[in-house]
Amino acid sequence: MADGRAPAAGPVCCADEGRQFLSPTWRHPPSPDQARAFIRANTRPVLLPDLPVRIFQADALTPLWEATETDLARASIDPPFWAFPWAGGQALARYVSEHAASFAGRRVLDLASGSGLVAIAAALAGAGDVAANDIDPMSEAAVWLNAELNGVTIRFIPGNLLEGEAPEADIILAADVFYEQGPAARFRAFLERAHASGVQVFAGDPGRTYFPRDTFRQVAEYAVHTTTEIENHPIRTARVWTL
Repeated sequence: MADGRAPAAGPVCCADEGRQFLSPTWRHPPSPDQARAFIRANTRPVLLPDLPVRIFQADALTPLWEATETDLARASIDPPFWAFPWAGGQALARYVSEHAASFAGRRVLDLASGSGLVAIAAALAGAGDVAANDIDPMSEAAVWLNAELNGVTIRFIPGNLLEGEAPEADIILAADVFYEQGPAARFRAFLERAHASGVQVFAGDPGRTYFPRDTFRQVAEYAVHTTTEIENHPIRTARVWTL
């Protein structure tokens, strides 16, 4: 931790209503069993609107919903991007579900997977092999739990893939990755290299500032349900793009 203190033992209190979330005493990163236990204790399975997918999600009924950044830091937890169905991911998952024939039997990589939502949609669409990638070890636990919840199998590839060549795949899916200027440039370069090698690329994005519209062609648009806790509006327009 930044101030040199060990994570607090026992539960750390969330903001406002006094709900508590489980504050583990692990050293970061947690073991797979610790991470899964944390997710089970602090989120709940939710069926997503307009999708045949359930994920363990933080919402108003779960302790993690009101945890502050300080709470999370004391528990050695990075920002829980894996605990929410982001707008771009919902749009991309819907596109995959509606075009299942285009993904059936294909090798699919879900880049910066978070909860694994898009990877799960690809597996349910009949993809022959689905891999999810993320730099957050909590994401691996979330993907494992959410895959089990939906009765599918997903491989997890940990770490940063952006500086090298893409793993073997027919299709790369990338949702909500163009959120900051530096990462957006690296994601763009990686996806362009993959596309140049013959890989199909699809991106889901709700209009982030650094999305490279000049590089992509729009293939679909959806109104997706979200929340003002993580987006500006309860319903957002999100688009699916391809190179």
